[in-house]
Amino acid sequence: MSLDDRTIDIKKRTDTAGLHPEAVFAHSFVDTQVLADALMRIGEYVAGNGIEGEGAHRAARDLLIAAAPRLRAGRLQIAGESALGAATRTAVELDRSVFPVQGPPGAGKTFAGARMIVALAKQGKTVGITANSHNVIRNLLDEVGAAAREQAYEVACIQKISDKKDDRPNLRFTTDNRVFIEALRSGGCVGGATGWLWARPDATETVDVLFVDEAAQMSLANVLAVSQAAGSVVLLGDPRQLEQPIQGSHPDGVGVSSLDHILGPHATVPADRGLFLAETWRLHPSICAFNSEMFYESRLHPRPGLENQAIRSTGRLHGAGLRYLPVNHEGNQSSSPEEAESIRVLVDDILSTGTTWIDRGGVEQPVSLEDILIIAPYNAQVSEIQNLIRGAKVGTVDKFQGQEAPIVIYSMTTSSHGDAPRGMEFLYSANRLNVATSRARCICVIVASPRVFEVECRTPRQMGLANAFCRYLEMASKLPE
Repeated sequence: MSLDDRTIDIKKRTDTAGLHPEAVFAHSFVDTQVLADALMRIGEYVAGNGIEGEGAHRAARDLLIAAAPRLRAGRLQIAGESALGAATRTAVELDRSVFPVQGPPGAGKTFAGARMIVALAKQGKTVGITANSHNVIRNLLDEVGAAAREQAYEVACIQKISDKKDDRPNLRFTTDNRVFIEALRSGGCVGGATGWLWARPDATETVDVLFVDEAAQMSLANVLAVSQAAGSVVLLGDPRQLEQPIQGSHPDGVGVSSLDHILGPHATVPADRGLFLAETWRLHPSICAFNSEMFYESRLHPRPGLENQAIRSTGRLHGAGLRYLPVNHEGNQSSSPEEAESIRVLVDDILSTGTTWIDRGGVEQPVSLEDILIIAPYNAQVSEIQNLIRGAKVGTVDKFQGQEAPIVIYSMTTSSHGDAPRGMEFLYSANRLNVATSRARCICVIVASPRVFEVECRTPRQMGLANAFCRYLEMASKLPE
């Protein structure tokens, strides 16, 4: 194989010498048998004992019927209690149940989750963490370490990974399933591993509480499979942000994420079904107003002080809130040289006019290229922009979930809804729009062809998708071309 020449040498037998493949791909098989076996054990128990009542797999059964969290004492929320206070108190009081915690952009989901884990550790509980990737698990483990240091309390953590790493203070790494499980069974430990570990028979009931991070990106089937490892399950995530990146084949109803299953028709978790983190620490009030109205049933509010965030400049971009930069073009699908050039000009204008930004504490600092996120729906447009603006932070929505910047620029790329190469569902995705706009602390700019907002809808679903973009246009200030 030659990466420089982009060629691959293929060895053939005589009987296949005349067959010439049109494409080559690497195939990897993911063995999901351990997950399927865990589901079978739950199913067999329910078949013999019913879905309600005491007994094994209580958390899994609660999740299946979307039951309200069950506490040993108290209620989910007490009048005047902070969201963090409610989260840490409820985590400790869970009674073999499921507790959903929905964290909108900038609401401190990881911050709250880590402090819930430390509160459990202080009670002598063993805690597990799982997610779809080792990196997500590690991020929460790191925050647990930070929370423990903040409270001057030592928490022993271990992570099961694929490739050995050097241990860190209070964080061990192992590639051995047996070592990981023995560490948990010794008590008072926090362990992180992917679902394949937690679904193993020898992992049954190894932890008191299992935290599923980015639960909106893990299918209900997989969460059910891992639930057998714990007495109670905490679901951290937000179904209004990015959905499952990889979806397996599941029977009807269990392919949705665990959080989507619990929320049902609601955009936010009902007060009697879980905890909604209702304050964002990131979004200027004018940006928050849009995201809250369109995606969170107007329940999301900005923290005091965020109204101070603003861009100061003598150029086109100043103040705070939503902006729209129209760029006329025709026939573009997954790349738009016209939008890329307009973004280059806008970025040059930002960087050449002494632009600064003010944070919520009133501190003013210069805006550099590092302070601008440029987002596009397609990789082809990402490359188009990268070629024009060297060193810029450019990527798809998926790359920037969890990140933030004073300025966000979102290139819609496609000339019209009819040109969208992956259809309306992708280009006008409400979840992707929510993630893109909510990266911005001060200003979000959508760069788009005016025809993108002239959508021909044929179904109520399409009307709902287009509605968010039309509302953005109503609330945004138009930038001069």
